Amino acid sequence: MNYKLSVVYEGTRYKGWQRQKNSEMTIQGKIESVLSRYFGHPIEINGASRTDAGVHAAAQVANFKTDRAVEAKELMAYVNQYLPEDIGIFEIEAVPESYHARFHTKRKVYLYRLWTADYPPVFQRREVFWHRGASLDMEAMKEGAKLLEGKHDFKGFCTDKTKKSTERNLREISIAVTENEIRFIVEGDGFLYNMVRIIVGTLLEIGEGKRTPESVLRVLETGDRALAGETAPAQGLLLYKTFDE
Repeated sequence: MNYKLSVVYEGTRYKGWQRQKNSEMTIQGKIESVLSRYFGHPIEINGASRTDAGVHAAAQVANFKTDRAVEAKELMAYVNQYLPEDIGIFEIEAVPESYHARFHTKRKVYLYRLWTADYPPVFQRREVFWHRGASLDMEAMKEGAKLLEGKHDFKGFCTDKTKKSTERNLREISIAVTENEIRFIVEGDGFLYNMVRIIVGTLLEIGEGKRTPESVLRVLETGDRALAGETAPAQGLLLYKTFDE
């Protein structure tokens, strides 16, 4: 049997999604531990996105296989009872044997929340990044974001020295202003390590007047990480939605 999990978590305490040999503090590790206890044998899950340390998710997707058929409601109740309070499963469903969360997820949406008020985000402090600088040039940031949309080589917006292809398709980057917040919504077919946070950090430098919107083109052309902006802090980032297409 193959089961699909829909997962929500606050990543503040964890070293990211992916299981690690030298730490028990990963989202994948915590879920596998509870599932293994329930089934009585080791369970390994596959996640759609390997979120970084401190990053959150409202719609992470994972799957696992087992020889035992179970009632989804019963399993979900058990898992949520024994998981830490900052990790939850909001749906479990049986899926075809061929389903793999990583390869069947064809589109992802990330949300980055920037707190802009003069006072600290007391209640949202684990979910937003407090920008304490001067006001940001919204039009310049939107112009820079528009130049990043489409299919490009995003090597310069990645901190992982991978030998695999770094070409990705960014469907849209939208920037919206709400009360006390600026929200960056980044939608794409796939993302590289730290890619969204580097994009946001670069757009912030554009908004602060430290670089021009056109400077992103040089990063795309050269693939030079040093030409991009700082990596925005992890706590503002949320894996917002995932889509199977």
